[in-house]
Amino acid sequence: MKIQEPKGTRDVLPERVHQWHYVEDLARRLTALAGYEEIRTPVFEHTELFARGVGDGTDVVQKEMYTFKDRGGRSLTLKPEGTAGVVRAVISGGLAGGPLPIKTYYFTPVFRYERPQSGRLREHHQFGVEVFGSAEPTLDAEVIFLGSSLLRQAGLREITLRINSIGCPNCRPKYEEALKAYFHDHEEGLCTTCRGRLETNPLRILDCKVPDCRPVIEKAPVVTDYLCSECDEHFARVQDCLRSLGVDFTVDPHIVRGLDYYTRTVFEFVSARLGAQSTVLGGGRYNGLVSQLGGPDLPGIGFGMGIERLLLVLEAEGFEIPVPPYLRAYTVVHGGFAERLAALKLVEDLRAQGIACDMDHSGRSVKAQFKHAGRLRVPFVLVIGEDERERGTVVVRNMDNGEEVVARRDRVAFLIRQE
Repeated sequence: MKIQEPKGTRDVLPERVHQWHYVEDLARRLTALAGYEEIRTPVFEHTELFARGVGDGTDVVQKEMYTFKDRGGRSLTLKPEGTAGVVRAVISGGLAGGPLPIKTYYFTPVFRYERPQSGRLREHHQFGVEVFGSAEPTLDAEVIFLGSSLLRQAGLREITLRINSIGCPNCRPKYEEALKAYFHDHEEGLCTTCRGRLETNPLRILDCKVPDCRPVIEKAPVVTDYLCSECDEHFARVQDCLRSLGVDFTVDPHIVRGLDYYTRTVFEFVSARLGAQSTVLGGGRYNGLVSQLGGPDLPGIGFGMGIERLLLVLEAEGFEIPVPPYLRAYTVVHGGFAERLAALKLVEDLRAQGIACDMDHSGRSVKAQFKHAGRLRVPFVLVIGEDERERGTVVVRNMDNGEEVVARRDRVAFLIRQE
């Protein structure tokens, strides 16, 4: 029986991996310009980290986590999101004692048990940034602008930024009480899941994607009417900063995100190309999470972006990521073992000089070797036969114009670099 990839996962085959490199290289360039450093955390963590950080009442913790016990009886969970692990690493690594703010970025697989569909996999991959040590609205704007720059420079055009403030522990309880009262009065219009959230987490109702719930949700009280003066001022200044940077946005009071740790600013970049799973990049501020997980009182903000979703939207918008030529040269061998040995030595010499090069290892005919080089889209083909081996020369063919020159072996690298 043929073994298939597990449900909800996708192989990234060599013919598509250049798309991932394109996104990853762009993300690394932009974060480097803003002073972010890479952080890498384990694929699995203690289950308690996500229960405390993400929230016991969230769908992520209740329904979507891959949790198991190791041989020592400890409960471990494959990470369902990236932020909690980074916070744990900042605390356990003692980073809060160094210069602030702490600016980090990461690439990570993320695991959620849910029904696979377009834009939603059981294993997907995230690029994310997390910043710790500043509560200033200018930092909110920097993080949002970084996300905007990444999506725009990647090639997206039909993307919309929606922002909101969900307040702080001082003002949010009043809003939650208003939500409870409203939804109790309109309970008959809610789905079963939302009715279950009424007492435990009414904010999550605002995030419901069930169409029948939307008419009720659209008329619910809005959080911006309940913000305390500090949160209101912070949100106003975030908007001022975004306007000064030329970032278009819409204030959407129904954005709450799906995780409990968010405070104040939350945001999403959405695309109409993805249907219900419209968010490509989203995040927000989480000022109490570090202390909640046993660290110092250190404010934080960040975002996560699904790489698979970004690639889906780019494809839907008709943007084609260019396929780079992985090789600069390909060596065609004409002759026996002595010629193959000479070709092998040439290839390794060129690689040692930083030139990506390969040769035939399959015993193909000369014609088939040239055809294979064409498929690889190499700029140069190097030919070694008996005459070239004896004379210490190589035929260098420019595949763009068909011109050929005979060069000494020690001149081949120079000729390739000159073109």
